[in-house]
Amino acid sequence: MGINTNVCDLLGIQYPIIQGGMAWIAGGRLAAAVSEAGGMGTIGSGNAPASWLQEEIRTAREITSRHFAVNLVLTSPYLKENLELIIKEQIPVVATGGGNPGPFIGKLKEAGIKVMPVVASVALARRLERLGADLLAVEGAESGGHVGEMSTMCLVPMVADEVKVPIIATGGIADGRGVVAALALGAQGAQLGTRFICALEANVHPAYQAKVIKIRDRSTVVCGTSTGHPVRAIQNRFTREYLKAEQAGADLEELMKLGSGRYPLAAVEGDMDNGSILAGQVSGLVKKVQSSAEIIEEIMAEALAILQKLGGLPC
Repeated sequence: MGINTNVCDLLGIQYPIIQGGMAWIAGGRLAAAVSEAGGMGTIGSGNAPASWLQEEIRTAREITSRHFAVNLVLTSPYLKENLELIIKEQIPVVATGGGNPGPFIGKLKEAGIKVMPVVASVALARRLERLGADLLAVEGAESGGHVGEMSTMCLVPMVADEVKVPIIATGGIADGRGVVAALALGAQGAQLGTRFICALEANVHPAYQAKVIKIRDRSTVVCGTSTGHPVRAIQNRFTREYLKAEQAGADLEELMKLGSGRYPLAAVEGDMDNGSILAGQVSGLVKKVQSSAEIIEEIMAEALAILQKLGGLPC
């Protein structure tokens, strides 16, 4: 069973499914489980120091000998030491977000590491291709966490028309239907974050998983638009408080103070009222907690059944 694309060959994986590198949630156990199941697992380094990342890499390698990636947040205070660790550990793939990876692409590629930046516009996709990115994760506004303005449905084909490197669609994808749609739009694979929040191997509080499973189609909101760094999260007491302050004209310092520490409060401590529960619009399609292997098997079986059923134009 398989849908092979150039991305599979490029990354050394069986299925064109990449697990999003969610800070606090995507540790070594999750990354290894996804890779063992045939996808590309990712450790989300977030703002963690190199000592934490080293331990998660060790954990992943105790579980799997397959390739996995590390996601680097370019605004992290530990960026330099994490970058050095990734090169030392010869991590085969690095995903980047939260800034411009241009200054680091050359150094990573010299070390034989493939670079996959997240992009939310055609202009940024073109620029990073010129700078040497090996592939691009094209992220629509449906995703959880930091978001752009354009939907996956619109952005992916626009980027596909403008770049030659392979692209991965991300944002609003949780099942085989989404994977097939991503391929139809011009992507060679799909990255899923929200679905893997509810993986057994995810390093997340059970209350967070239960919340993702419980919500429906209109349960997420975007906060922080006025700051220039909008974030999608599940509605709760915190998002209502934040949006009220934002609409009242709170300045950047006030909003940063209000939002500080809210994500780990939800992901680690399980506070579903006062924490920031980052999740995508596709949460309404997530129905249960499963192992990573079950998630990938389910997605691929559905994708292949759809492709077989379509066979060509439906009329």
